[in-house]
Amino acid sequence: MLMGKPDLFDRIAQLLVLGVGLGALIFGLFMIIRPLDWYVAIPTVITTGPPNKHFIRDIGIAYAACGIILLYASVNIHMRWLAALAGALWLSLHGILHIYEVSVGICSTDAFVADAPGVLGPPLLVFLALAILFARQRIAPAGIPKAVFLKVANAEAEESERQYHDEIAAGPGHALEKFMNFLPASMHRHEAPARLFHAARMGANMVEDCGPCAISCANWALADDISRETVNAWFKGPDNLPEEEALAYKFGQAIATQSADAFELGDRIEAQYGRTVRFELAMVRSFPAMKRGLGLTKACSLTPLEV
Repeated sequence: MLMGKPDLFDRIAQLLVLGVGLGALIFGLFMIIRPLDWYVAIPTVITTGPPNKHFIRDIGIAYAACGIILLYASVNIHMRWLAALAGALWLSLHGILHIYEVSVGICSTDAFVADAPGVLGPPLLVFLALAILFARQRIAPAGIPKAVFLKVANAEAEESERQYHDEIAAGPGHALEKFMNFLPASMHRHEAPARLFHAARMGANMVEDCGPCAISCANWALADDISRETVNAWFKGPDNLPEEEALAYKFGQAIATQSADAFELGDRIEAQYGRTVRFELAMVRSFPAMKRGLGLTKACSLTPLEV
């Protein structure tokens, strides 16, 4: 999942989807508003038969709809990658139709080559954008098939973590899908420095003595480029931490214990870093309480706290 601000590769993926969306919308509007002008503007279209304004507009509506969906996806491509996939679906099927027609001789190779950049290029660019995000694990888990999600989530998880995921997956009413939609909220970091954010998460997790949760929290910190030495120092508590990390750690503890200290600590964080950072650090406590309610944390204290 995305933690922090989008980087260069994230922006490239976003721009690819944005560009295809704009192109599809403009192309579709051209077909809807000026169908006969579109007919004569594309040389290979004339060879397919006489124009039919109704059918040209039908296709234009499909292009425009794909464009709108892709533009919607491009605003937050990490969370809306399924929308990007949906926006590319008709474009992809359209391209497959062209491949079929040239393969069975319905259209000439020359016509196919002339159309290929405009027909096959756009969906391939969307798939390239999604491949960039998937390869870097920068997409929200919502929408990933259940079996794939569980395989990845349980790959290196502790036993109680695997039980936790499996029990949610077995819950009725699409419980796992709702859980996957919630995961990004618990990991929301945009303005907050990574060290403060993960120190606060660790402080909140450690309050409940949940070993597997603390290890999971540590692994997310490592994935966000926090050093192993720093993460292991958090396991020992806030007393010997640098001042800023200790402040965030204690803020997480205060949130988890519902302590009145959260007000004063939060005010200090807001004074130093702003309201947005305070807001992001306030969202750090989510899952330990749920695991405790399911009775999956009885042996948590036996988990070695080191990564």
